[in-house]
Amino acid sequence: MSNPLLSLNYEPAIESLGGDYFDEVPAADFPQHILRFRNDQLLPKLGLDPSQVTDEHFTQAFGEFHCVRPFLALRYHGYQFNEYNPNLGDGRGFLYGQVRGTDGRLYDFGTKGSGRTPYSRSADGRLTLKGGVREVLAAEALHRLGVRTSRCFSLVETGESLWRGDEPSPTRSSVMVRFSHSHIRFGTFERLHYLRRPDLITKLLDFVIEYYYPELHLKASNTDIYQAEKYVLFYAELVKKVAELVAQWMAAGFCHAVLNTDNMSITGESFDYGPFAFIPTYDPKFIAAYFDYYGLYCYGNQPFICKGNLEKLQQPLAMAIPQADLDAALTKFGEYYNTAYRQLMLNRLGFDDLPEADADELLKLTIKLLAESQVDYQGFFFELRKQFDRTWRDDASKIFSEAEPTDSMAHWREFYCHVLQTLSADDLDKMADRLRQHNPGQSLLRPTIEAVWEQIAVEDNWEPFYALVKQLQIS
Repeated sequence: MSNPLLSLNYEPAIESLGGDYFDEVPAADFPQHILRFRNDQLLPKLGLDPSQVTDEHFTQAFGEFHCVRPFLALRYHGYQFNEYNPNLGDGRGFLYGQVRGTDGRLYDFGTKGSGRTPYSRSADGRLTLKGGVREVLAAEALHRLGVRTSRCFSLVETGESLWRGDEPSPTRSSVMVRFSHSHIRFGTFERLHYLRRPDLITKLLDFVIEYYYPELHLKASNTDIYQAEKYVLFYAELVKKVAELVAQWMAAGFCHAVLNTDNMSITGESFDYGPFAFIPTYDPKFIAAYFDYYGLYCYGNQPFICKGNLEKLQQPLAMAIPQADLDAALTKFGEYYNTAYRQLMLNRLGFDDLPEADADELLKLTIKLLAESQVDYQGFFFELRKQFDRTWRDDASKIFSEAEPTDSMAHWREFYCHVLQTLSADDLDKMADRLRQHNPGQSLLRPTIEAVWEQIAVEDNWEPFYALVKQLQIS
């Protein structure tokens, strides 16, 4: 029987750009191929029936790496902790292939841990099994929380022993395949500026707009709009997408931890999860990466950092777009972010829409309560989902009646009750559904991940991992 994963209609999209943007590379040969995770939720998006795709199909395609097109290690640079690094590129992964989903959009299969490339430098090009497990969990948790994110398509254990400074070693190895809209990064453009190649920048802009912003491509082809104006519209849309993405992280209580420009996608999609963490309590200074000594990428800095990365991207884009237009587009970042964050937090509080003054006041009181009480961040919203009752609109004292009676709780409770009283009966009936939709019952704090990993590392027991993935997806 033919392998349906190898029989997909793979497109030579990035390949068509030519060799200035990538290097063809081989995949590593691994001594072992044990499929540890397959994301059956994604198969229908490719028009595939999960029951018709076997584990062997996954390992052939994404462990043994049977080739459907040349494997492409993409070239890019990046600002890492504000220092420019021209020695980057896909160092332990490659673009396996690109396919159309049933929604008509182009998707990438990108590897992580698939072997050395010209950009590996002194590294071994491998991924630890723990790193793969963590990325699977991060992506599924974020997806359930409504974050625009890449997701893991598969995780294969590969039978090698790896040495790492941040894990007890030797540790087990794996190769992961990531499913995302694009692996083109801010750093892809930054490299071309470094090389002083405006021709390659405009070529890449045309490609990005054609494949990932088709509405702009169609608009430009059907009117007399100038090429430069099309580019301006692209950057303006990217500013909006990134502002909305970071608002999603903040509402989800997620700290990415490594917001270098090579980790910023040109489609405004979240990807590449290393030392990430979900905040246990509301703390803007929370740091997820042990090596972030000065807290540059702390939880509360994420909007500032993402706006700064968009500003850094202006340097290469200015080779094709007037600087004044770039600056004008970036001024909208704060407005986009505030609007998106307010709406997302309202959703987590159970509301679809409120007058702006009420929304702002409720958000202010909620943040104050979370900061002063230091209650479990995800737990607060889950308890709201679990305890909500229509009678709360009639008696504020019934709202979180067993909570510690602090001033911040009293003020929040009274205002929450006030806002409930402004709702129609129909809106009030929908509160419980909104609370269930936006507040999962399963959180992903570090102790939860470590407990799952310990079962794998000590007993090779994968059941807790599979149970956690299922909870993250459906709770």
